[in-house]
Amino acid sequence: MASARSRLTAFVLGTAAIAQFACGPDSPRPVSESQRKAITDSLTHLVKNTYDLSNPDVVGKMMSLYPATGPIYSASAGRVFTKRSDLQTQISTFWQYVGSNMQNPKWEWTSMHFDVLAPDAAVMTATYRIPHTTPRGMPHVIGGAWTALFVNRGGHWVVIQEHLSDAPAAADSMSM
Repeated sequence: MASARSRLTAFVLGTAAIAQFACGPDSPRPVSESQRKAITDSLTHLVKNTYDLSNPDVVGKMMSLYPATGPIYSASAGRVFTKRSDLQTQISTFWQYVGSNMQNPKWEWTSMHFDVLAPDAAVMTATYRIPHTTPRGMPHVIGGAWTALFVNRGGHWVVIQEHLSDAPAAADSMSM
């Protein structure tokens, strides 16, 4: 049985390979340093703005990262979802049972790493934490890691493939 780390490595490498072959012509499309910086800055802003939990319609904001049509591959909790409607159900369920119970949540990105593969494709691997207060008034933190393959479709960056993993539960959830 493959370890979780080897499965994640295979997933990330597979995602990069798919992006390389699916996102353009056979000839390599070089990315200049200025393009790389602009794409990284654009995606950083997009992700941070999307996950600003002080904005209304959290589920709608999160779903705005995904294309309206075409396949989406989302892996989390040992399952893979391949339809936008299934992904929306998962995000809505998370928000209904977990997110809506968080008082004063703040999404904090603890690291963001980008690999710009082409002018219209990039992979982000990031870690995050969400400190908040429980309904009982206790401090609590959840967090995890997210790897996402972004493509630019019609001038909009969207996620077409992703993997999310939860951070292990800590004895003291504030130690994350």
